[in-house]
Amino acid sequence: MRSVKSLLAAGAATLISSMAFAADMPIAAPPPMYAPPAPPVDFGGWYLRGDIGFSNQSVKSIRKSDESAYSQISSLNQTTGFDAAGIYGLGVGYRVNSWFRTDFTAQYRGKSNFKGSDVFQASAYGVGYSGIDNYSGSKSELLFLANAYVDLGTWWCITPFIGAGVGASRVSISNFTDTGAVSPFVAPGPTVTPGTFPSYATAASGSKWNFAWAAHAGLAYKVNPSLTLELAYSYVDLGPGTTGAISDFTGFTRGNTFKFNEITSHDVKLGVRWDLSSPPAYMPPPLVTKG
Repeated sequence: MRSVKSLLAAGAATLISSMAFAADMPIAAPPPMYAPPAPPVDFGGWYLRGDIGFSNQSVKSIRKSDESAYSQISSLNQTTGFDAAGIYGLGVGYRVNSWFRTDFTAQYRGKSNFKGSDVFQASAYGVGYSGIDNYSGSKSELLFLANAYVDLGTWWCITPFIGAGVGASRVSISNFTDTGAVSPFVAPGPTVTPGTFPSYATAASGSKWNFAWAAHAGLAYKVNPSLTLELAYSYVDLGPGTTGAISDFTGFTRGNTFKFNEITSHDVKLGVRWDLSSPPAYMPPPLVTKG
């Protein structure tokens, strides 16, 4: 009986000793939890841009600057047309937030060949006549615009946008010629001879600054946080243009000019935007193991 009590006492002592040792051991802390960083606040930023494209231009009418001063002209059928020409642009902009941005752009719009014809009837100094004018020449522009855009949301990295711009254009016309024929009306008196007479005139180069405006629409594709590609359409009102002074086939310069009224263009452009302030992509801390 005494041995049983001794065994029980020894077992209890051992249990108490083990519990005291365990209580003295430090409790291991759980590994720290790493929460992902909060997304950066979108405060916008500066960007650079470049564009290339081509123009599809038109002009409402072509008239001599002093037509009303010496004649009454009725255009029966005037047709005009420009060849497509290259567009090259640079700009700097600021993205205000995720949906609104602005930029300032400068474009050189390459020389576009021009051809036109005008069938007309007119009278000058009491003599009536009819004829045809065949025009040719070339035109180029400098265009400076301040633009604002609204981004309409993003789907699969593609963002449609719309925008508008105002600024100034410098329209330059060169190599202008006017060849054709004139037929005086048959009238009583010895001063008018029936028949058809060739006509020829040239005009010196001329340039004109105008108020200009544009409307934009397009799609943007974000390649990475810094690089965005654009495919865009713009309707541009470039204002009027003018040649230099007109000289006839004899070399006589009257001082009048040819005026190009209401020049507009439908532009298609491919652009690139480089964001100068995009935050670097988040990189998690490396996993370190100890052997």
